[in-house]
Amino acid sequence: MSARPVHSTVTDAMDPAGPQVWYDMTVEVALSVMAAARAEHLLLCDEDGLCLGLVTQARLTAARDSPGYTDRIRLDDLTDGSGPFLSPLASRKEAGDAMPFERLGPVPVVDEHGSALGVLALSR
Repeated sequence: MSARPVHSTVTDAMDPAGPQVWYDMTVEVALSVMAAARAEHLLLCDEDGLCLGLVTQARLTAARDSPGYTDRIRLDDLTDGSGPFLSPLASRKEAGDAMPFERLGPVPVVDEHGSALGVLALSR
């Protein structure tokens, strides 16, 4: 019988950051980047490389398919840059407790300067 590993911190449980793109990219270009990278999410960064948030393929597709969609909608129109974000030093339990119940998707893990280190997929 093998025991499941216990993840003591977010760093132990996080996945690599994956594709990072600028916040002013259009939805269409972002969907193309996702397809090429075979990714399900993109981390949004500002011109200094600081993480502003994360968008999923589902969110981009919903935005593109919405009645108000135009080809001028940019990724920063889809996020307010306020997170949620996780510290790599937080325990996995603390991370789960800190997240809203309805938030089950990946969450950016950022260092003390706001640079993306990875993502943590939370599930309940």
